[in-house]
Amino acid sequence: MINVQPVTLERGPVRLVPLGLEHEEGLAAAAADGELWRLRVTSVPEPGQTRAYIETALAMRQAGSRLAFAVLDALTGDVIGSSSYHDIVPAVDRLEIGYTWYARSRQRSAVNTTAKWLLMQHAFETLGAQLVGWRTDNYNFASQAAIERLGARKDGVLRHHALRRDGTVRDTVMYSLAAGEWPEVKAHLEYLLNKPR
Repeated sequence: MINVQPVTLERGPVRLVPLGLEHEEGLAAAAADGELWRLRVTSVPEPGQTRAYIETALAMRQAGSRLAFAVLDALTGDVIGSSSYHDIVPAVDRLEIGYTWYARSRQRSAVNTTAKWLLMQHAFETLGAQLVGWRTDNYNFASQAAIERLGARKDGVLRHHALRRDGTVRDTVMYSLAAGEWPEVKAHLEYLLNKPR
């Protein structure tokens, strides 16, 4: 059974460290880069809500359902976003990757591919996950494209599934990657991360 414990993961421009209250100021600054809380299809903390966002993540970690990471610039140590393992189901060696967002200035860079490579590599090769899943809002087309670029397969849509922050109800698009698919996906991501830019 998978046993998700706090860990630091690093590769190239990215370092993932367990999210803690010490990241409050940096996380707020990353969210302010693009005023990301204004996007109705994400869960980015609004100004003044960063501490509560972190405290919720820590409570979920204590309950065993989520391990949130601060995504750091490996060179400067600046917080540039966040991502999490969540919906962790040890009985079937399954977890999801989500609650992911990055400062606008870091989007469309190698950050997301690198961070997801780290999380998938750790999930499959260290934790022994048999399946990694993703979910996103049906109107978050950028997130759907990013998940598909990672090599995940679209499983389907859960209709009328969850509340958005504005009170509307979203459909949720579900994706997954099985352990047997990871070697080929890993090779492709390695190619993307290593090709000349």
